[in-house]
Amino acid sequence: MSSKKKKFYVVWSGVEPGIYGSWNECKLQIDGYPGAQYKGFYDRVSAEEAYANEYVQTFEGSKSKASVVVETDHSELLQCGKIVIYTDGSALSNPGPGGYGAVLLDGENRAELSGGFRLTTNNRMEMLAGITALAYLQEKSDIVLFTDSKYIVDSVNKGWAKRWKSKGWRRNKDQYAENRDLWAKMLDLIDFHNVEFRWVKGHAGIPENERCDELATNESGNSPKAIDTYFESEKQNRQTSF
Repeated sequence: MSSKKKKFYVVWSGVEPGIYGSWNECKLQIDGYPGAQYKGFYDRVSAEEAYANEYVQTFEGSKSKASVVVETDHSELLQCGKIVIYTDGSALSNPGPGGYGAVLLDGENRAELSGGFRLTTNNRMEMLAGITALAYLQEKSDIVLFTDSKYIVDSVNKGWAKRWKSKGWRRNKDQYAENRDLWAKMLDLIDFHNVEFRWVKGHAGIPENERCDELATNESGNSPKAIDTYFESEKQNRQTSF
């Protein structure tokens, strides 16, 4: 039997799906969560590949597998007048210091956006990357947004987020939807713009995706001081409710 210890854990279905760097962090996401799905890995690359490519038992109870999109030539989209956006988010230890990055392509114009928070989650940074990029465009636009977050793509494309909103941000009678503050902002921006969300595999050599990852990771590691007020207040409320 190998004495090598698993250092990373993928949570596909739990309180906050994502990749965690310790069993204790993983345990917080699955304890008491009906139908929780998770698995341990020896290295982060294997964990990321599994999270991106495996069939995912989502918190909505349906299996999905996104097709891999590897699109590095955006000339056709740009020539059609569409704006191309790439986004990524990162949170050390999840939750922990986090950052987001976005790259916007509009014809020959390019913009890069990033920011960081002292305590947040990976999913919140993935979302804030998209929100920041969409809010940056003040005129109504046709947009193709690429992200390696299945959480975002499935929640939008499968109509989950709109359903949560219609039910007062509840997933069911006992649980509120996670990140409902950011989902409210995201849906408002989607209603304003014409946005198509596409999933891409992370760390697949796509220049814009790699750049977003670099921006997000740098923000996470540079001791960000900004406060994710909603998350910290929610975290405090959960701790004091027991």
